[in-house]
Amino acid sequence: MAKTGVRYVCSICGAVALKYQGKCFECQSWGTLQEIREAPEESGRKKRPESAALPVMQRLLDVEPSEFTRHSTGIGELDRVLGGGLMQASAVLVGGEPGIGKSTLMLQLAPRIAPAKVLYISGEESPNQIRERAGRLGIRAENLLLVPEVNVERIIAAIEQQKPGLVIVDSIQTVYTGEYQSSAGTITQIRESAAMLIRKAKQQNVILMIIGHITKEGSLAGPKALEHMVDTVLQFEGEGYQRYRIIRSVKNRFGSTNEIGVFRMEENGLEEVRNPSEFFISGRISGVPGNSILAGIEGSRALLVEVQALVSKTGYAMPQRISTGFDLKRMSIILAVLEKRLGMQTWGQDVFVKIAGGLKLVEPAADLGIAAAIASGLTDLPVDASTVCCGEIGLAGELRAVSDSERRIREAAHLGFRRIVLPEANTRELKASVKKLPIAIAGSRTLQEALSHLGIA
Repeated sequence: MAKTGVRYVCSICGAVALKYQGKCFECQSWGTLQEIREAPEESGRKKRPESAALPVMQRLLDVEPSEFTRHSTGIGELDRVLGGGLMQASAVLVGGEPGIGKSTLMLQLAPRIAPAKVLYISGEESPNQIRERAGRLGIRAENLLLVPEVNVERIIAAIEQQKPGLVIVDSIQTVYTGEYQSSAGTITQIRESAAMLIRKAKQQNVILMIIGHITKEGSLAGPKALEHMVDTVLQFEGEGYQRYRIIRSVKNRFGSTNEIGVFRMEENGLEEVRNPSEFFISGRISGVPGNSILAGIEGSRALLVEVQALVSKTGYAMPQRISTGFDLKRMSIILAVLEKRLGMQTWGQDVFVKIAGGLKLVEPAADLGIAAAIASGLTDLPVDASTVCCGEIGLAGELRAVSDSERRIREAAHLGFRRIVLPEANTRELKASVKKLPIAIAGSRTLQEALSHLGIA
């Protein structure tokens, strides 16, 4: 009698090892190997036939363009993140914290896809639970069909029979295929089940939405190959106890990955926030040292964001450096520039930096907003409440040009700010229409000049 095969598969990269070891030999992650038991193949089981024929080959110029079209969801913020809407025959993976609104958003999509059918594959909730939630949200979708099934083969049979326009799988960790004897939620089941569903969706030109669980570190649970198989990966950000949610595109084969969508959780579901800048700077207290307003860019949208910094004398031999929403290494570089080029002593101070609203800043133009907030906290001088800023800081203390400066200026003027501090290079070729806006534009060549314009140097 054949023995049951035992393999150890990495939950991050999917690498396979024959014996357990503490660290994955491929991605160097610790404690990620999971034991997988594979039953021996039956003697009468047919193996997958291997064809020796050559594959079909085409010249690039001979390939005819596809006629796939986008389907607008009717939710402007979601369409923005998707790149204009849902692409036909595409697979979208949606991840986020439990209770953050993933299933709610999927239910809100159903009536907007009408008259096309929508199959809601529910592996976690019963039809009664989904009906009650739809009733609370005021959703009446005549085209929505609930399928309480977790077997992939039966799900595919339902797709072939109903020929829907949209299939929602809630969630991929609950489904399994009978071809493998491992339980649902294992790496093998997640990878193979997703592959079968994606293959069927592309064959029948069906839009596939897959809800995925996340780990305690915030990344999508399951093998990394799952993210490579789908066309788009959407990540919910924000806390479940807060009203506001941010949807970010982590991967998008049909659009930009820099866009974000901002929503507010209400009694009737997720509602769009059409002017996110007002949300990110709402509730700020002017005249408090350590705060600054940054004119940032997320994709094609300009956002005004409040940056908060708290600087206090340390009680430890090693001062603390803690950052929320901003890269900690970049913050350390900014602290070094402030100390070396401007003479601001930070070695005996704890520095805490936070981006209000739960947004994560990655663009280089955020440097000046971070430096202004820290310098304001160090000098105990508040930044001018009517001034916003943006700019990349070099190691010599110079300000480097940033992109989309005109869009930043227009957003600041729209929200009533009277002055914006920019790198001097961005002020040389501004359009006449931008110069006529009711906002003063202050160009700075160095960080010292920028802080002077902000009133803290």
